[in-house]
Amino acid sequence: MPSAVSIREVGPRDGLQNEDPVPTDGKVRLLDALSRTGVRRIEAVSFVHPRAIPQMADADEVWTRAFRAPAVRYSALVPNSRGAERALAAGFTEIEVVVSASDTHNRRNVNRSTAESLDDIAGLIDLLHSAGATAEVIVATSFGCPYEGDVAPARVAGIVDRVVADGADRVAFGDTTGMATPRRVRELVTEVRDRQPDIPVLLHFHNTRGTALANLLTALELGITEYDASVGGLGGCPYAPGASGNVATEEVVHMLHDMGIETGIDLDALLEAAALAEELVGRELPSGVLRAGPRTRLTAR
Repeated sequence: MPSAVSIREVGPRDGLQNEDPVPTDGKVRLLDALSRTGVRRIEAVSFVHPRAIPQMADADEVWTRAFRAPAVRYSALVPNSRGAERALAAGFTEIEVVVSASDTHNRRNVNRSTAESLDDIAGLIDLLHSAGATAEVIVATSFGCPYEGDVAPARVAGIVDRVVADGADRVAFGDTTGMATPRRVRELVTEVRDRQPDIPVLLHFHNTRGTALANLLTALELGITEYDASVGGLGGCPYAPGASGNVATEEVVHMLHDMGIETGIDLDALLEAAALAEELVGRELPSGVLRAGPRTRLTAR
C-alpha cells in the first residue's frame, strides 16, 4: 500500500452542479471551508454555458471571491476552447476537460461523437500549453454507460493513447454511473498501464451501488495514489440517469487514515465542511461518517 494519497475535492463543482442552484455566498463559504481542511487539491468551478449547467452560472464570481490557500492546487473544468479561455483569464493553470468513452453518453453530454470531441481536445491541449497551463483529460463512463452498458477497457485505453499522443499531461477515469467493481478497476488500470505506463492516473468513483471504497482499495493495491471525492457524497452526472452519489471525501479519509495512509486532511474540519454542504443543499447527505458521530470514528494505528 502507498504511504500517502492525494485527494482532489470535487464537491464545489461536481457536487453542486447536480443540486438545485446554491446561492453564490453559499458556494464561496463551502469552497473556503474546504480550503481550510488540509486538502491539497480542489476542483473549484466549471466554465460552462449557463443554459447547459445553470448551477455554474456564477463561476467567475465564486472564484473571484473565494479564499485561495497557498498550499492548495485549484482546478477548473471546461467543455471547450471558450470555457478554457475563461478559465485561463480567471487565472487557472490546471484545467480539466471531459470526453466520454461511450459515444451515446458523449452525444448526450456535449452533442458530438467521442471522435469529434477528441479532435476538439487536441486543439484545446495546444491552447492550454501555449498559455502555460496543464491539461487533464477525464474519460467519463470508463467503467460502464447508462445507455450502452459495458465499456471495454481496450476502448478506454485507446482514448488514452490518443490524448497522450496529443499532449495530455494526465488522465482520469470517471465511474459516471457507479458501475465499477474491483474486477473492472483492475482490468482497466492494467490495460492502460500496459500501454501508457508513464501517464499520471486519477480515479473518480461513484457509490451508486455501494462499491466505491472497495474499488478504491483495489486501486490502492494497484499503486494508484490520486483520487477524486466529494464532501458529503454530493454529486453525480445530470446526463447519466441514476448516477447520484460521488464517494464521500470524509469516508475515504476515514478509511485511509485508519490504514495508516496519509492524506494531509483534518477529518474534523472536513466533517464541518460536510455539515455546511448539507445545510446549503437542504437535505441529508449520504455520508456514513457524518451520520456516525465522533465516538464511532476510528483512530489511525
